[in-house]
Amino acid sequence: MSAGEEPPWTDVSRFPDFLDHLEQQGGATVRGIVDRIDADVDMDGVVYHDRGIRSPGYDATFVPEPEGERLRPAFSVELHTVGPRSVWAVFDATLSWDFYLLQAEGIAAIAWVSDEEYNTEESGMFLSKHDALAAGRFSFGTFIYADEDWQEQLELIEGTDTPAFLQRDDGSTLVPTSQDDFYSVVNSTPQEFRTNGGGAPPHLGLLELEVSID
Repeated sequence: MSAGEEPPWTDVSRFPDFLDHLEQQGGATVRGIVDRIDADVDMDGVVYHDRGIRSPGYDATFVPEPEGERLRPAFSVELHTVGPRSVWAVFDATLSWDFYLLQAEGIAAIAWVSDEEYNTEESGMFLSKHDALAAGRFSFGTFIYADEDWQEQLELIEGTDTPAFLQRDDGSTLVPTSQDDFYSVVNSTPQEFRTNGGGAPPHLGLLELEVSID
């Protein structure tokens, strides 16, 4: 559940009723969220984070999935990718999700964590979701970057033919050279990865995960 090498978050703010707002508005982008709440956050791009899988993009869009498309209510997140990549995920909206804005010096993120994930993975170490988030313990998020920090992320992915890079437990970054290399590291195929959410356990609520490059 750890997000990697980022420092502890000094400011953790929960968005009330985020999924209800998403249903009413039909969708929301990270840039739009930051602008709407008038947060003191500069943004040139984001890095989508999924359990250590990371892919930079210019923005990310949250949308409620249409009713009837699947057996349960769902919402999805699609990355506005760098180059010919496709990165998106579908989540089970029946879980008890909370969305947060996290801030520390020079970096911000939007993270989403369900009660089910917190109760299964973190409740034995932290007294609340808030405390777990402050310690950087979350599986899904979009890190917000600007200026030189964004250029560093951009150059990292532009120099490869991989759809994403991987954050090791020690905080170091593994950058595959191609899609085949990426899927060799995660020991899967694109189709298997998509249909089983990259092997995500049920309490994470991840229904589908597409990570590819044309």
